[in-house]
Amino acid sequence: MKKILSSVLVAGLLVSAGVTTSFAIGGASGAATDYVVQGKIGELVVNPYDIAPLTAVIKNGGYTIKDVTVRIVPKKDGQEIKYKVADGELKTHGGIPVFGLYPDYVNTVEVEYTRTYKGADEKIKEDYKIYTAPVFGDVSGMRGQKGVFFDEIKVTKPATEKFKDRLYFVNNFQPKTGKGTKVVWNNPTGGALEWNYTPQIFILDTKGEIRWYMEPSKIYNLKSAFHAGVMMGFKQNDDGDITWGYGQRYAKYDIMGREIFNRELPAGYVDFSHSMDDSPNGHYFLRVANANLKRNDGKNVRTVRDVIVEVDQNGQVVDDWRLYEILDPYRDNVLKVLDQGAVCLNIDAKAGGHTLSDEELAKLDDNDQFGDIVGSGPGRNWAHVNSVDHDAEDDSIILSSRHQNAIIKIGRDKQVKWILGNPVGWSDKFKDKLLTPVDSKGNKISCGDDGAKCPGYESDKGGFDYTWTQHTAFKIDEKSKGDIIYVSAFDNGDSRGMEQPALPTMKYSRAVIYKIDQKKMTVEQVWEYGKDRGFDWYSSVTSLTEYQADKNSVMVYSAVAGMQFDIATGNPTGLPSPHINEFEWGAKEPSIEIVMKNAMGYQAWPFSIEKALSK
Repeated sequence: MKKILSSVLVAGLLVSAGVTTSFAIGGASGAATDYVVQGKIGELVVNPYDIAPLTAVIKNGGYTIKDVTVRIVPKKDGQEIKYKVADGELKTHGGIPVFGLYPDYVNTVEVEYTRTYKGADEKIKEDYKIYTAPVFGDVSGMRGQKGVFFDEIKVTKPATEKFKDRLYFVNNFQPKTGKGTKVVWNNPTGGALEWNYTPQIFILDTKGEIRWYMEPSKIYNLKSAFHAGVMMGFKQNDDGDITWGYGQRYAKYDIMGREIFNRELPAGYVDFSHSMDDSPNGHYFLRVANANLKRNDGKNVRTVRDVIVEVDQNGQVVDDWRLYEILDPYRDNVLKVLDQGAVCLNIDAKAGGHTLSDEELAKLDDNDQFGDIVGSGPGRNWAHVNSVDHDAEDDSIILSSRHQNAIIKIGRDKQVKWILGNPVGWSDKFKDKLLTPVDSKGNKISCGDDGAKCPGYESDKGGFDYTWTQHTAFKIDEKSKGDIIYVSAFDNGDSRGMEQPALPTMKYSRAVIYKIDQKKMTVEQVWEYGKDRGFDWYSSVTSLTEYQADKNSVMVYSAVAGMQFDIATGNPTGLPSPHINEFEWGAKEPSIEIVMKNAMGYQAWPFSIEKALSK
């Protein structure tokens, strides 16, 4: 009787749902397999790998299928997502991978495919109805966090025709919560383990709709030292898959959520953050730190953001760059002029506008203070490297060192090739490595008595300027040739001119592109954006500028624009409002602008579904 009632109940539910379905059911002599089949192949599996809720797989049902095209029918005035599926993807996922579903919505998905059965091919076109749940994410409990990833999103400048098909991969995170503040390193002392923020990883279309997001609970645990940290350094590799790192791990997954690898860092290294670069040779370059360094004074410390480790496809260490041995970890000129209220993600509004004196820096040494603090010498945050880019052409790495206000190229031999940064405080060992600013005709540009205040230093003047507490120094391979290379960067702008301005609202950020002659050791500024937007577009920390070859464009993410605090109390008056902008090459104004209200941004970049599933 129970079996009959169960069958009647299921049938009634299906009829009431108004969905045409069929079942695969075993007979009395064998195990039953009960599942709904909407179309002419197999069952539907939503979120097949448990971390990407807006994906699905339409299983092949035992048939051979090929020539597959998927189209997510857009909402009214929405953005269409349509792509072909490579045969390898069909085999890998056992069916048709579906990407780009709207959350909390009954999606209509059009699929076209050829089904082969008993040697005959049949071309089929059919629709699937796929409901997905609302976006879910852990919350911090802060009053300002009304939404999961942001309070609201505004497309303040609609995409031009060239960019209307864009999808933007966004790497944000929450402010710290009580769940992730209980663990620190103490063997040895120091390190950056206290960086522990819940990830907010998603993909937006140009209409401001979320079309994919990561639900990380299967691979992330805020309370576990070796399964937490800040998810950063996301990049879509040439094979279409996604790599990134977090805390003591680095990982590679496909966009459907399938794990390719998820590894602990090699044992000699700790505290991944910011950057994981893939090389054409299949190796990865990770920004990490030394797990145990014996300093010259005999103290054992974990270092902070000052090591690059190269690993092969299997996780074997190939090489490393120990920057405290290559550069000068005691160059403290920049450390003294940083706004201590915005030392990257360790934001302390009560210290806003405060800088460090010689006495305060010396006190760190006297008290043996180590860890993720601004200070000179190994074991402190003297370098704060926030990007690494492997230049395969000459087997070098290009680094962005926030706390040296410098973009630096270092060879495989661990020798500095050049430094793009103001000349203040560099020792004689590095002075001949400093690039000389020139104009478009090759004439040397004067940058004042100390070399820190170039013609572009003041916001109402054009011309050359260095970067200040910059992020993301990337070589533009497609524009570079031989000794002439182009490098993009996000010039955050703190400590511009080696000083703090009279008023915080005088600060500004820039996206900037430089042309470097590596033979003549000169640098020319060829493009910038952001100066005219002033403090409203200013990002004290994080952010990105990166060339996009597919559209000959420049992607810019001003990730904490609009962050403001009540300086008197130190309390936040609201989270930032990150800005997505993309520009035609050389354009003075963006072709699209998307603004997220109340979100803590890190980086964002265009995502290619064709590269991910059509390859």
